[in-house]
Amino acid sequence: MNKTIFKISQMDCPSEENLIRMKLDDFEGVKQLDFDLENRKLTLYHEGEPAPLEAAIHELNLGDQRLSTEITEEANFKENTEQKKLLWAVLGINFAFFILEMSTGLVSKSMGLVADSLDMLADSFVYSLSLFAVGGTLARKKKIAKLAGYFQITLALIGFLEVLRRFWGHEELPDFSTMILVSVFALIANGVCLYLLQKSKSKEEAHMKASMIFTSNDVIINLGVIVAGLLVNWLHSAAPDLIIGSIVFVLVIQGARRILKLSK
Repeated sequence: MNKTIFKISQMDCPSEENLIRMKLDDFEGVKQLDFDLENRKLTLYHEGEPAPLEAAIHELNLGDQRLSTEITEEANFKENTEQKKLLWAVLGINFAFFILEMSTGLVSKSMGLVADSLDMLADSFVYSLSLFAVGGTLARKKKIAKLAGYFQITLALIGFLEVLRRFWGHEELPDFSTMILVSVFALIANGVCLYLLQKSKSKEEAHMKASMIFTSNDVIINLGVIVAGLLVNWLHSAAPDLIIGSIVFVLVIQGARRILKLSK
């Protein structure tokens, strides 16, 4: 049995963890994956050479670097029976906030909220793939990943077109108070998701570390929408909302491209 440790610089959300799990699901020699989101490290226990695993992880473009490979006598791995329940929980939270942010974003005319709702939907896709595709046939997993990836890209491109329309048009200012309030709730929801998944990894660390939460891209996006809301009110301009919306749409497309990597 080999033990290989990777440094993955862009692995700062539970959804990226699940992308890696799905990517490595087809390798029979992989016996255990231990994720450390706080330090952005992945420890793999596997049979055979690490090169094929490294190549598979590299396809996700998450900034991977193999730190070490050594022989280990570790052989007894405990299956996390609560993983499916946790995935259902975080899936429910993300999808609920997709609906909340999309509806309030449309009503309040905030592209930042609309874009963030698509980011929540992207995470929902990843958790759904983990629940329904992994363990199924390879063809089924690739088909679902392809549909999810292209659907996500389509929504993001529609969002970009709406940003351009609003930039050149004379739209009303978005409701900054709605932007801030909903984003605060989304911030809490992302923290809860990260806490639930990290809590299950270690009996010794049952609490949530602030440093762990604030490395998450999702949390940074939430903070960005909050700042944009403050700037909308201060500058009496829709530009901050359109800018943060555009940035998040780019991140959504990047996430979709990673999902599409699973379909190859």
